[in-house]
Amino acid sequence: MATKKTLFSKDAKLAELIAGDRRLLQLLPRFGIALGFGDRSVAEVCQMNDVSAELFLTICEIHTDRHFKPDQSVLRHTDLSGLLPYLKASHQYYLEERFPHVEEHLQRIIEACGPKYGPMLRHFYDEYKQEVMRHIQYYEEEVVFPYIEALNNGQRPDTYQIEEFRHNHTNIQDVLDDMMNILLKYLPGDILPKERIEISLDIMELSDDLNRHSLIEDHLLIPYVESLENALP
Repeated sequence: MATKKTLFSKDAKLAELIAGDRRLLQLLPRFGIALGFGDRSVAEVCQMNDVSAELFLTICEIHTDRHFKPDQSVLRHTDLSGLLPYLKASHQYYLEERFPHVEEHLQRIIEACGPKYGPMLRHFYDEYKQEVMRHIQYYEEEVVFPYIEALNNGQRPDTYQIEEFRHNHTNIQDVLDDMMNILLKYLPGDILPKERIEISLDIMELSDDLNRHSLIEDHLLIPYVESLENALP
């Protein structure tokens, strides 16, 4: 069996890397990498798709191990220019695929709950989604990303600094916990039990993905933007 060090290597076969953690499959479209790469190595597949292999492996490792923190001295020699397109693709995935998928299944449960639990479940889900959207769609897409693009174009807006971003990661775990408690603990056992398990798993996977997304921003995006800021007068 390949070791962790061997798996997170440019020479490792991409298929073996993904076999080590199935969650990495969902990252491929965000890098524009299609399936059907055969036994090609990470380096070969990344080169074919004009992706930095170092960036790809770093993001994969953050997704696999939430305690992993990339070495900042290594990051200084890593091409991070593909980070912003990756984050934008992640936002598109959440808003156009994951949330609609969750909502479709959750609505059937809400309808089966009746007036006692249905409105409460809808309230907590809507609050959870709105908090996520407020951060990624309205703050990151409309404030943070345009600022980064300006820096990349050699401009330095004086209305914002990336340091502010550290204090704007919304903590929505309490809302998520309330919603999961209703699904797992309080709804009567005869209300769509199989579908409740499936939607609970979907919500947990979405939450885990969003948490990794925040780690990528903390460990990669902020240092990257700080380097852009420091490079400009």
